[in-house]
Amino acid sequence: MAIALHPSTAAGRDALAALLADPAGAVVALDYDGTLAPIVADPEQAHPAPGALAALAALGPRGAALAVATGWPTASALRLGGFAGVAGLERLTVLGHYGAERWDAATGEFTAPQVPPGVAAVRAELPALLAELAAPAGVGIEDKGRSLAVHTRRAADPQGALELLRGPLGELAARHGLSVEPGRLVVELRPGGADKGVALTGFLRESGARSVLYAGDDLGDLAAYAAVEELRGEGLPNPLVASGPVTGEPPVREVAERADLVVPGPVGVVELLNGLYGALSAAS
Repeated sequence: MAIALHPSTAAGRDALAALLADPAGAVVALDYDGTLAPIVADPEQAHPAPGALAALAALGPRGAALAVATGWPTASALRLGGFAGVAGLERLTVLGHYGAERWDAATGEFTAPQVPPGVAAVRAELPALLAELAAPAGVGIEDKGRSLAVHTRRAADPQGALELLRGPLGELAARHGLSVEPGRLVVELRPGGADKGVALTGFLRESGARSVLYAGDDLGDLAAYAAVEELRGEGLPNPLVASGPVTGEPPVREVAERADLVVPGPVGVVELLNGLYGALSAAS
């Protein structure tokens, strides 16, 4: 598979050209689950797509700062992603839990605020609520520490199960001061006040970025898209990439419609990163 570096929009093409012309001022930022790693039924098996780490590590020495912006706990992203200690990823930053947590490869420093008490309350009440609602077999709870996610991907009717649970889960979150983060066959109950857009904007301003490429796949990435689009209005070039699923599901419409380039899932993201490396190598 070869992913051509040809965004479908004029703004995307101009932004990509600016990034390639000034790699030292570039940031390559990506979501994890569904973008760097395939979406799988068992989150503990969500490892990066083949070649993903090598592609990122090749880009690092070319000048680009790297960021992974994920709804996952930072510790989970580090454990499953295998980012720590990889040569070439010295300038990688992981923005976990939608930016509430942060880990920097250069220093090994990890920062995170205290977990709000509403998370513990939801953790205690959630199993009984699912039983009361007669949640179908296959519905599962993922405890992320700072949040709880209810997955329906393994149910016989994943979308039907999601519709059954969405309203009551929203009411549970509201009772305990939490927000609801929707996604592909998942509803996450988490503290508000942090999102990928806020986290990414702060990181870009801190790093002095002169361009940014952001790639995501789901509704949680829309905040990052919005932040990048706002920075585009301020003159910061930024191609937006959508990682579309490769399992027969359509891409998330809201993400694909706003992207400058849609690639076929994490394998396509890896090919895109390799294409960036090749273009930068040819230009140097």
